[in-house]
Amino acid sequence: MNSGAMNSFRLLQAAALFPALLCLCPFVEAQENPQQPKQTIHVRVDRVNVGVIVTNSRGHFVEGLRREDFRVFDNGIEQTLTGFATMEEPAQVLFLIESGPAVLFLGKNHVLASDTLLNNLSPNDRVAIASYSKNPKLLLDFTPDKLTARLALQSLNFMLGFAELNLSSSLASAIDWLAPFSGKKTVVVLSTGVDTSPRERWQAIQQRLKTSDVRILAVSLSSDFRKFPKWRKLSPQEREDRAFVKKGFAQADQSLHELSLATGGRVYLPRNEKEFDRAYSEIAQLVRHEYSIAFSPPSNDGQLHTIQVKVKRFWCRVDHRQAYFAPPPR
Repeated sequence: MNSGAMNSFRLLQAAALFPALLCLCPFVEAQENPQQPKQTIHVRVDRVNVGVIVTNSRGHFVEGLRREDFRVFDNGIEQTLTGFATMEEPAQVLFLIESGPAVLFLGKNHVLASDTLLNNLSPNDRVAIASYSKNPKLLLDFTPDKLTARLALQSLNFMLGFAELNLSSSLASAIDWLAPFSGKKTVVVLSTGVDTSPRERWQAIQQRLKTSDVRILAVSLSSDFRKFPKWRKLSPQEREDRAFVKKGFAQADQSLHELSLATGGRVYLPRNEKEFDRAYSEIAQLVRHEYSIAFSPPSNDGQLHTIQVKVKRFWCRVDHRQAYFAPPPR
């Protein structure tokens, strides 16, 4: 699949040159109107709530932790916890799925394999499905009906858009859409990681992700693009093509890492069906369990503050959002 992978990745890189075949819906309205002046909205925060996922070396959620096991830091200074709870309430999970040439030609089966995730969710967990190319398009609103969600996944149309793959800006729009919802909120991104979003918007998008209470769990769909036969000698052009694909998908992997880690989420880079199943099973566990801790903002300066959470008892992985906006001066 040497030339196939190279040609498909070049198609992704050149997608912005193709005419768009896009469907717009109210979901897109969350994006900014370029003709209107941009405004920064600061919401007054008198209590900072942080959802925390704690897992062991095997990726399993660590249960039984108590308030005294947690330490929280605001801009590097330890704060007193004012709230603590173990949250096992129903989760709200939005599938955000890339709709473009890569998934159409090589990744469709990996999307359909996400049925494993649906099978492992709780009956009360609510699922929504959206696709994206230039903009996100909501295909199924939140429902606890897993059969309806399964049918929506099976009937996905991967011909909705070939012009652009605006991953990060589509995620920002999805987070804006989820903002009014209460409780645990997760976006499961199924994507190659290729991102044609305007680079000048990256800093604002990253800040929005860091301060959001929505967690991003990303699954790369690009494994089949990286498979090349090893049984024959390569020509100079083929070696150049392989290097091009390798570099391109290294950048795509980095994009998925940056987007997910900004929200306290995770990225999965499965290489085969077994690893896809393992990733979807772990995601189902993570969306159902988390610890909720809270502290009072130490200052009213209206600035961006970093958050760090540590667990005292033993080695484990701790994931949480990275920042929040402090209340403005009174």
